Amino acid sequence: MKRLRNENGDLDAADLKILRLLEKDARTSTAELARAVGLSAPSVAERIRKLQENGVIEAYTVKINPAALGMKLSAWLRIRPVPGQLAVVAEIIRDLTEIAQCDRVTGEDCFIALAHVGSVAELERVIDKIIPYAMTNTAIIQSSPVEPRSPLGNLRER
Repeated sequence: MKRLRNENGDLDAADLKILRLLEKDARTSTAELARAVGLSAPSVAERIRKLQENGVIEAYTVKINPAALGMKLSAWLRIRPVPGQLAVVAEIIRDLTEIAQCDRVTGEDCFIALAHVGSVAELERVIDKIIPYAMTNTAIIQSSPVEPRSPLGNLRER
């Protein structure tokens, strides 16, 4: 089998297939994975263990639809703390349960945060907790033509 290099070691075609199958359904059994890649269950279990140890597999998770829980409005917030307030703003963002994701970024803004809320009024309350310490720019998500996707799509056999 051809092997691919990653910073944590070599990945071969079987590893990639295991990763793709687990990505589709993290609850896929070792026996099912073994059948799909043509290896024994103990061999697949060992590969998964190594993928976890090397940090390739970080976690097993479930995808939850915010709208199904009443959070029908999602928005990206660009956040630029006023001078000296970066740590305060970071703490405020961490404490806001409406913030599903936040990244510190380069450029004019320091943070880009994804919020899920039930209404514009709830979004306003989130913003109001931030604006004493930062300037914000908000973009309400209308649709997502590209859903979050895996970095596995960038890997090609060499």
